[in-house]
Amino acid sequence: MTPVERGALTALKPALRDGILLSPPLLNGAATVHLVKDPVSGSAFEVGPKEFFLLSRLDGRRTLEEIGTEYGAAFGRRLGEANWQQLLALLGSRRLLAGAPPEAAPQRSAKPFSGTLLKGTLRMVADADATTARLHRGLRPLLSRYVLLPLLLLCLCMEVLLATEVPVLADDTWWLLHRPVALAAVAALMWLSTALHELAHGVAARHVGGTVSEIGLRWRLPVAIMYCTVDNYRYLRRRRDQLAVAAAGAFANLLFLLPFWLWWTLLDEGDPTRRVLSVVLLAGSLQALVNLVPLPPLDGYTMLGHALRVTRLAPGSSEYMRLRLRDRTRAEAYPPRARTVYTVYGAGSAVLVGCLLATAVLAVWSFAATR
Repeated sequence: MTPVERGALTALKPALRDGILLSPPLLNGAATVHLVKDPVSGSAFEVGPKEFFLLSRLDGRRTLEEIGTEYGAAFGRRLGEANWQQLLALLGSRRLLAGAPPEAAPQRSAKPFSGTLLKGTLRMVADADATTARLHRGLRPLLSRYVLLPLLLLCLCMEVLLATEVPVLADDTWWLLHRPVALAAVAALMWLSTALHELAHGVAARHVGGTVSEIGLRWRLPVAIMYCTVDNYRYLRRRRDQLAVAAAGAFANLLFLLPFWLWWTLLDEGDPTRRVLSVVLLAGSLQALVNLVPLPPLDGYTMLGHALRVTRLAPGSSEYMRLRLRDRTRAEAYPPRARTVYTVYGAGSAVLVGCLLATAVLAVWSFAATR
């Protein structure tokens, strides 16, 4: 930035380029940060609360003098012209100011396939955002709370009733394990449910203002699954919108089960079709509910991070717990909220993992004992 006359700089009314994304405050270790992202180039970086205060007010209407007055009232000190020059130079170098040409978007490989036959990815659509936009337009009438809330209640009812039938479902699962053709059909349905899970994240993101960058197939033989990469929803201002995107996949899994459950309730016990449907309902329920467990990389972990407004929850918790063991003085320097969040999550996740392992062992033992 070239030097300007003294006083002229603070009379400027700079603005961020249209579309620059600023996240809500996020706890990251001992610090509170905001993410700043250029959606064109995809580049992102972190800033502190003071820098965010300034960036969020660069709207082209307020002068730097007016913003500086607000900053002084909020933080107890005024910014000099050297501070403004440094900030504007940084934003200019990153091409974030209005009037600056954006950085070139990263070049995407023209080849949809990458990797090997044993491990790789396949991009399935040329424009994932446009594809999910079309899906969203078709489904939008169903995305009203007046439709979704009754469906959610029906799904919860289904899960409660299925929980009372676990012994029957487990017995039918054992029966199906000896019928490979029917078992393959159930596996195909579960794969389809996984695909719908991924697409649901994309449709939900479009509904609340997020974007989708890629839809494809990822495999590590013998496993192959669809994926849907959702961008920018971390920058949504409303927490409930972020939670809705993260929860959409598990909700889609439960919705997928509803017609099978209704069919299952109409059949007599012992009916072979009912027994196959029992396995669909058991496997599909586990698929949905396990995804809500707050452990990485599951959706429940993502939801908890959004609910608490914490980034890197598991790594941050691990780092803090280790620091408490090595250097309690440095650990006490963390703000109270960070100490509480990381301690509770660290202890809670350890207990949760133990409970899940114990439950799995008990379930296997009980199942084996009844055979």
